[in-house]
Amino acid sequence: MRRRPHLVRCTSAILFMVVTALAAPLQSQDLPDYWKGLVGAQVTVPEASATANILALNTSMFDLYDSAGQIFTKNILASHPVILALFSGSGGNFTLYRPGQPPLAATSVPMVYQILKSVAHSTMALAEVVGPFLTSPDDQSWRSPILAFRSRMQSAVDGLDAVSMPSGWRDNNRTILLHNLEFIDDCIAKKAISAAALEKFGRQQAPFLAKNVTWAAQTQVAHWMEVVGKWKAMLGGDWDKTIAASNTIYVTRQNNVLFSVLAQYFGPEAINDRLLLIETVSFTTTQAEMLTALTRIVADRSVGQLFFGNYHLMDYELMGGDGRDAILAETAKRNMQPFLPPAVPFGSHQWPTLITPGPGPTSLSTLSTLH
Repeated sequence: MRRRPHLVRCTSAILFMVVTALAAPLQSQDLPDYWKGLVGAQVTVPEASATANILALNTSMFDLYDSAGQIFTKNILASHPVILALFSGSGGNFTLYRPGQPPLAATSVPMVYQILKSVAHSTMALAEVVGPFLTSPDDQSWRSPILAFRSRMQSAVDGLDAVSMPSGWRDNNRTILLHNLEFIDDCIAKKAISAAALEKFGRQQAPFLAKNVTWAAQTQVAHWMEVVGKWKAMLGGDWDKTIAASNTIYVTRQNNVLFSVLAQYFGPEAINDRLLLIETVSFTTTQAEMLTALTRIVADRSVGQLFFGNYHLMDYELMGGDGRDAILAETAKRNMQPFLPPAVPFGSHQWPTLITPGPGPTSLSTLSTLH
């Protein structure tokens, strides 16, 4: 429908009057009663306004980063194969991105991995359930959740024979579950949870749990070694420009299984270059979040090269070197002995985990409590 000319003129006139009215400064005596007490003269300190304008540059930077990042991600995936190896409760989630092709999701780790893990976790969960009540003998609120858990435990025992796994593994898992039931029943019968009983339970279960951990690790590693090996063969010459990343939180950083598997195929020179271990704040993360993190790292490297002439500079805390010098100066002023890690060059290919050898156990198999 055509708009009538006089209606357009009227609407424009009204808008002009409204804008003019809003733009005109109102004196307090001109305000309607319903604004009084809410509106008053505003005074902004010039320095505060100037500071806010400058700080806005930094916050605006992240919006620009996000916009550019989407383009960079698209360009990276168009020119480089990318492997994302993400932690999951099922033993990992591997995806291969190849230029011009849809993402290729790897098959999952065999189900027996999750079964071994679930049984082991059920034992550790018992310690979490009863632990808070060790010094509260009169508090019986633990009974309801532990009895509900016992029902699930019994169902697991009853169905164990139907689960596919080697007979020796099945016997070990049955022993773990039965010990769990015995511990629960003992606590229920005594209407108490004692530290001595919990300690005894821990020592009893430890060697059986250790076997589950070993078998789960063997299952997981064998599966992903097979997957990555096939992908490397499939990519051929493009492997040398493939980028890979795995995620970790603090407790999974040391000896990270997925990253360590990738390292066997990428080799030492790729570590911290084309092979990255990215810290996240939760056990699981999404492919999109990991691609965003990966893109930020690669894009920032170009910025480091552009401004400072070093491609890997931005992999490090930019102020870290000067911060280190400042710490040395400040500790000297305070007559303190500085405590700092060795300075390492930008682009170091050392493992992104603890690598200094020393005394003490390094795996479950070396713990004295298991022998």
